[in-house]
Amino acid sequence: MSKTIPPDTFGQCPLPITQYDTVQLGHGSGGKMMNDLISKLFVWAFDNPMLQDMDDQAVLDIPSPDGKTGSVRLALSTDSFVVDPIFFPGGNIGELAVNGTVNDVCMSGARPLYLSAGFIIEEGFSLDELRRIVESMRDAARRAGVAIVTGDTKVVHKGKGDKVFINTAGIGIIEHSYAIGAKHIRPGDIILLSGTIADHGIAILSKREGLAFETSIESDTAPLNDLVRVILDAGGEAVHAMRDPTRGGLAATLNEFADAAGVGIRIRQDRIPIHPAVEGACEMLGLDPLYVANEGKVVVVVARDKSQAVLEAMRQHPLGQQAAIIGDITEENAGRVSMLTRIGSWRMVDRIVGEQLPRIC
Repeated sequence: MSKTIPPDTFGQCPLPITQYDTVQLGHGSGGKMMNDLISKLFVWAFDNPMLQDMDDQAVLDIPSPDGKTGSVRLALSTDSFVVDPIFFPGGNIGELAVNGTVNDVCMSGARPLYLSAGFIIEEGFSLDELRRIVESMRDAARRAGVAIVTGDTKVVHKGKGDKVFINTAGIGIIEHSYAIGAKHIRPGDIILLSGTIADHGIAILSKREGLAFETSIESDTAPLNDLVRVILDAGGEAVHAMRDPTRGGLAATLNEFADAAGVGIRIRQDRIPIHPAVEGACEMLGLDPLYVANEGKVVVVVARDKSQAVLEAMRQHPLGQQAAIIGDITEENAGRVSMLTRIGSWRMVDRIVGEQLPRIC
């Protein structure tokens, strides 16, 4: 039986949160279950104009103390990392925590500056492994040009956690006047993707399940702030939205865009970059790569007249060499994502309902 929020002084939640009585793994999937939980519980409870944008960061206008010299625009984001295993091909939970929050901050076009780091550590966890994680966070922060300036440490009893969980929050400064966010997407815009999809999710799964492939598959975890700088330099105000397609993969990001902007999205399967080994692994495991997590890619929605300039600029950057135009924005089928398959037929790309790969980030 579905539950609703108990009434309080602010009124009762008007809709059932979910069809379940308890939290399921699917509520953290990046798909429909997670969207329902966020929109019907958290957004309802904490409702404010900044939260309603539903981007990966909040854009804050901070007025000057004297009220005369204008305001400062900041981007604020937070994320928690529970990936299993904590060490995987191409990275570990510490590097992932830094890069993930840097990327969420810079999707608004902000320049990330500072991070916090909170650790929840299980009693008995190896101090040597903790040292390796902390060192990787230090190195990742240096590569991204940010400083870890505050944090917190908690230890829980053995068996009450799983090795280590990390929460990071990040803040950055927005040094432009562009309006960047899903709600600014318009019909006629072009969709660009910076590189191959599903690398991170398959790298995690291969390590978790002890799978071996002929070609090494590594996570794509990387800080995207320098690539974002290049995108903005080339596109300026023509850049309407950016998002790193993490949980729920490319499919979740495109559906979020379609919902937020009230537009239709069309993509072409033959234009989506994917590593042959990753595609083969997905076929073997019965996974759709559109729904598999990425940690070093960006989806960019840009006005048509600037799309080629942005694409060329992305391809000049080490993290965008395989960038491609994968689709466009249309007025038809508002709120829906459709894909032209390699065999020439169209299919709908819906949100995933449950959890395809748990504990992926």
